[in-house]
Amino acid sequence: MITLGGLAALAQAHGEDLGHPVAALRLGDRTVDTDATPVVMGCVNLSKDSTYRESIALGTDAAVRKGRVLAAHGADLVDVGAESSTARAARVDPQEQADTLVPVVEGLVAAGVAVSAEAYDPVVVKAALAAGAAVVNYTGSAADEEVFGAVAAAGATVVLCYVPGADVREVTDVDLDDPFPGILGHFERRVALARSCGVEHLVLDPGMGFYYGNLTDPAVRVNHQMRVLLRSSRLRRLGLPVCQSVPHAFALFEDQFRTAEGFFTVFAALAGVGVVRTHEVAHVRAVLHAMTSLDA
Repeated sequence: MITLGGLAALAQAHGEDLGHPVAALRLGDRTVDTDATPVVMGCVNLSKDSTYRESIALGTDAAVRKGRVLAAHGADLVDVGAESSTARAARVDPQEQADTLVPVVEGLVAAGVAVSAEAYDPVVVKAALAAGAAVVNYTGSAADEEVFGAVAAAGATVVLCYVPGADVREVTDVDLDDPFPGILGHFERRVALARSCGVEHLVLDPGMGFYYGNLTDPAVRVNHQMRVLLRSSRLRRLGLPVCQSVPHAFALFEDQFRTAEGFFTVFAALAGVGVVRTHEVAHVRAVLHAMTSLDA
């Protein structure tokens, strides 16, 4: 059970991390202090295999329209991906991903929407950057130097995801006891490499929205996601903004699942998360507005 006492104990245990300053987030020509103004990343999925049906757009016009609606609802950034990260989803050839993504990125950029491209292959990353993406939501690790070099050359921002395997589609297990030592070590190494490749703007995502082989039980999965979410401040010691994909927890919320991401956003904000990746932009934006407007 979540209690105020439990939250207070977490705040005391990780207070130094929670108070650690983090760099501002660069979104194209904008710079955002995510502690003062949390950033909302809305999702548009171009794959029919994506599990959140409401986020799917199966054509360029539909995707651009959906992205513009998300921006109107308060998304600072629209994250577009052409391959689902779920275990059973079909693999999509990198060139096919690029061909699908590019016109959507170009359409959204032309409409004044900041775009993040979710990708792990350098072919897709480079195509999205050339089309005007301000952010790469990097869901791989096998091509770090090539991807980091492309991001640096474009002056873009990279959301560096915790990916133990070659990419998000390579299914692994997660440490259910305390994943943070492994996650912190992973990020320390890759942030140093990114810096050495010239990347200036980074965000850290512990990857709790991805599929893991030992998190197939919905109750186990959402409890683990919640524990990690509440301890997000531990990542702030690296001096970079933290991104979390808030759970939608179908099994827990059932027919009220569209309210779930707002619920988890409350705890993300309390734990020092500066970028919230969500399928329910309007609801999450309203929650964050309330969180930053009200005094305890």
